[in-house]
Amino acid sequence: MDRQRKLPRFLVVFFVVLSLVISLVGVFPGYTPVTHAANNGLAATPFMGWSSWSLTGGHVTGYGTSWMNAADMEAQSDAMHQKLQSHGYSYINLDAFWYQRSGSDFAVDSFGRFIPDSQRFPDIAAVATHVHNNGQKFGLYFVPGIPHLAVSQNTPIQGTSCHANDIVVQPLTDGNHFKNTYKIDYSKPCAQAYINSLASQIHTWGADFLKLDGVAPGSAVAGFDTRADVQAWSQALNPFQIWLELSSSVDIHNISTWQQFSNGWRITGDIECYSSCPGSLTNWGKVSGRFSAAPPWASFAGPGGWNDFDSVDVGNGTMDGISNDERQSYVTLWAISAAPLYTGDDITKLDSFGLSLLTNDEVIGVDQAGKVATPVSQATSQQVWRVKNADGSFTVALFNLGTSTATVTANWSDLGFSGSATVHDTWSHSDLGSFTGSFSASLPTHGSRLLKVTPGNITPTPTSTPIPTSTPTLTPTPTPNPGTTSYEAESSANTLAGGAKVGSCSACSGGQKVRFVGKGGTLQFNNVSKSAAGSYTLTIYYVDGDAGRAANMSINGGTATSITFHGTNDGNWNFVQSLTVTVNLNAGNNTILFSNPSAFAPDFDRITV
Repeated sequence: MDRQRKLPRFLVVFFVVLSLVISLVGVFPGYTPVTHAANNGLAATPFMGWSSWSLTGGHVTGYGTSWMNAADMEAQSDAMHQKLQSHGYSYINLDAFWYQRSGSDFAVDSFGRFIPDSQRFPDIAAVATHVHNNGQKFGLYFVPGIPHLAVSQNTPIQGTSCHANDIVVQPLTDGNHFKNTYKIDYSKPCAQAYINSLASQIHTWGADFLKLDGVAPGSAVAGFDTRADVQAWSQALNPFQIWLELSSSVDIHNISTWQQFSNGWRITGDIECYSSCPGSLTNWGKVSGRFSAAPPWASFAGPGGWNDFDSVDVGNGTMDGISNDERQSYVTLWAISAAPLYTGDDITKLDSFGLSLLTNDEVIGVDQAGKVATPVSQATSQQVWRVKNADGSFTVALFNLGTSTATVTANWSDLGFSGSATVHDTWSHSDLGSFTGSFSASLPTHGSRLLKVTPGNITPTPTSTPIPTSTPTLTPTPTPNPGTTSYEAESSANTLAGGAKVGSCSACSGGQKVRFVGKGGTLQFNNVSKSAAGSYTLTIYYVDGDAGRAANMSINGGTATSITFHGTNDGNWNFVQSLTVTVNLNAGNNTILFSNPSAFAPDFDRITV
């Protein structure tokens, strides 16, 4: 019998170390983790395209009970190439149920990974090739966790000596709120290697985009903390330049995680109305809910990551379930909010009005400019949303959310200037003329206008209502830009009166904030110093756990202007948001007073100028 040969000791050590390295970072050459989504070369602008989910599952008349198949996907790709692609649409995203089922579970391959349905997608790489040949990008859908069958079969993890049971949380725990996977323990050496193997697999199929669903609510308090999954997927996808989109209704309190590791995040639930409107994709209630959901997120969107409102189902007429005025308002809100523009309609059956909505290049330009608007006020159903552009003009949307025809007025003082301005209608591509002081329009129920307002004199007046700028914040409490000066609310240099007092706040700069401003309580920032008089950008960092509070702001004892803040409406008074306004300051020291005679204002962390 031959004697078994032994490896030299140094080679044994070498292979042990190599095995550990492989188990930690996977088996893919050139893998280098990228720690910030904004740096992965993607998402300079919101993505545009099509997603399969709205037509999936048979809840729309004419689509039976079957799921999407390869022919369906290729037909939508061809239709987008013909009708929408020249206007900037480029993504064809295959949403849920592309994978093979085994009873009530997901079927898996020999390495515990999802496999495409053999009947509907016998060659998913061929579908991606068809999409790529049309000059488009191909997207897929996953959920956090590892499939049940991978664990019950204890499948090996590709490129490692580990198996599925080596990386799951014990005792077995649901991996997401759909409860269709088991939770992964990312402290285990081979956990990242498993996610890397999934990313490598979809890369070889040709994927350019991944929707990671089941991230909601994304909070440990709610029992499903998926932040580690998002980080693992981000690290696995970045080497392949695959866009990571999160869904749905992610937790705003974890925005710093979503910004760091993804290129977009769904801020609300599905736009589809399902059994409540059989035969239709959506209804006005689903659309109008975005008007209240959007403002708290506005400051967090920008190059690298965008606020996702869900699909724009406006192209199929009566099947959409909304009126033509509602369809236009739908797109107007998405565009002025710089939300991703992807339709869920059947592109092969777009009606003429729907096609005109989806291909209006001026409106698309508003969306792709990446400037995120906020409302002047949401006290009534007649709302004005606005954002200042880099050239000094303003993009302004007028909305009538009421149930009867009403006049909606954009006051120039609310935009931060006085005098006259020219008004251009973006939807009709028409110049409407010059208007002094304001512009008004009579709008039908749920109607809208989208305007470009160019001031004749863009210098703000001292008594003007401040307007948020479009500069996004990248964390809830970002570091001030070079050249700005920060003033803490709790500073002894300030004047607190009438019950306003300093309180603790671990999320706030300096660990403190000023509470009980309003109902007689006031906060005055003193010695806000500038070397020259002029217009300045003031960013207010605040905490508002209510549905949204208001405060009056007075500069140097001048006329007070009202600012509406957007709350998180969850009772959390330890989460910092920001609002940026434009103010006129004098040379030398200035005072900025916050008050509210009838109600409490938000708590104040600091300001920067």
